[in-house]
Amino acid sequence: MPVNNKQNVLLSQMSVGQRGVIHNFVVESDDCERIEEMGVTPGEKVEVVRYAPLGDPIEIKIRGYLLSLRREEADRIEVTLL
Repeated sequence: MPVNNKQNVLLSQMSVGQRGVIHNFVVESDDCERIEEMGVTPGEKVEVVRYAPLGDPIEIKIRGYLLSLRREEADRIEVTLL
């Protein structure tokens, strides 16, 4: 039986430079639909680029562009670490 070493965390818990794949949304809401329209969809690779000085917003790289998300938005996105 294969062992799954992949770890799922919230996007807001990732460190700068960490990469992963969007797994799912923890809580579905209208904000999640808006975030999906910006390209943050399950199966997409994501990398945390930087945090603002007070930790909000978070800048991520996804689909070849940079996107800033509020921490409360990043708290709803589950990522499988690479």
